[in-house]
Amino acid sequence: MSTKNLIDTATQVSVLIISVQTPQNKTFDSESYFQEFRNLVKTSGVNPTEELYLKLRSIDYSYFFTKGKLSELIQFCSDKNFDEIIISEPLTTQQVKNLKESLNTPIIDRTELILRIFELGAQSAEGKIQVEMAFLKHKKSRLVGYGMFMSQQGGTISSKGPGETAKEKAIQHLERSITQARKELAQLEKTRDIQRKRRLESAAPHIAIVGYTNAGKSTLLNTLTNSTILAEDKLFATLDTTTRELRFGTKKIGTISDTVGFIQNLPHSLINAFKSTLSELLYAKLLLIVTDISDKNWRNHIRVVQKTLEEIGAHTIPVLFVFNKIDQIDPKEINLEELETFYKPYTLISAINKQDCQPLIGLLTSWKAK
Repeated sequence: MSTKNLIDTATQVSVLIISVQTPQNKTFDSESYFQEFRNLVKTSGVNPTEELYLKLRSIDYSYFFTKGKLSELIQFCSDKNFDEIIISEPLTTQQVKNLKESLNTPIIDRTELILRIFELGAQSAEGKIQVEMAFLKHKKSRLVGYGMFMSQQGGTISSKGPGETAKEKAIQHLERSITQARKELAQLEKTRDIQRKRRLESAAPHIAIVGYTNAGKSTLLNTLTNSTILAEDKLFATLDTTTRELRFGTKKIGTISDTVGFIQNLPHSLINAFKSTLSELLYAKLLLIVTDISDKNWRNHIRVVQKTLEEIGAHTIPVLFVFNKIDQIDPKEINLEELETFYKPYTLISAINKQDCQPLIGLLTSWKAK
């Protein structure tokens, strides 16, 4: 167990973050994966007090951590008085409950951490409802999982105790809220379908920008379309699909959309939460897979994107690999032979200005002409 003090505990809320290598994530590049976890924590608005790194050879069904690691963790936390503990991996309801009791501290897992970020980042009505539904479903799953633990004092044989009754009422309330949110989302989806139908009837081809989070997708959309959508240097800055007309000079190419970014080990429930937004990709004639080539883990980022596209059924759509941020890397570090072999067709750009996007603009113009 290694520990690293990050900030002055006297001036901040005390938060411990735990990066955990498990049999499930050991195939990821650990440095990249855990740096990404730290960035998720930062994006959520949390400044951690301390960080632990733990390596597990197996996962305990009830506590997530094995007995020995849990014992070390309890001892480490015994005199720290952390206000919150954030863990890099998704946990089951039972694991969250048991860890909270063992460590006497609120536990936040990967799913809830990302939900927090989604809640902060959603701007459109559709995005907000999708996040709300994801939160409600998450709360319901947690509540259902707590069923056997809720107090049933005061009950008799064949009767329900007050704890069980309270749980049922809470679940019913969540179900009603989910139903209402689903209706609102369905109405917004109808509007989106109408807009999509008009676009398809106009015969204007549609292009979708996809990629790893923080690869520069929103910046690229702004540059290509002279737009001013939010483009921040943080994870999940964009949660809402934004569509703009794509025109170079007097020539209209079609329409182009920016989409939510992907990350490693994105909980499947959260992919489902944004199915209605991501469904826009299915109607694209071309996908631009934007990749930050200055990131040493860009190859893995592309694999994550391709896997997610496969999950939503968009993997058969033609793609153009757009390697971004070439201004942040020595040209000698770019292996053109590798790109030519494995990522064709491709182009190299810097999305921060139109001049450095000319190779892409040329390809899109010729693609339109076909």
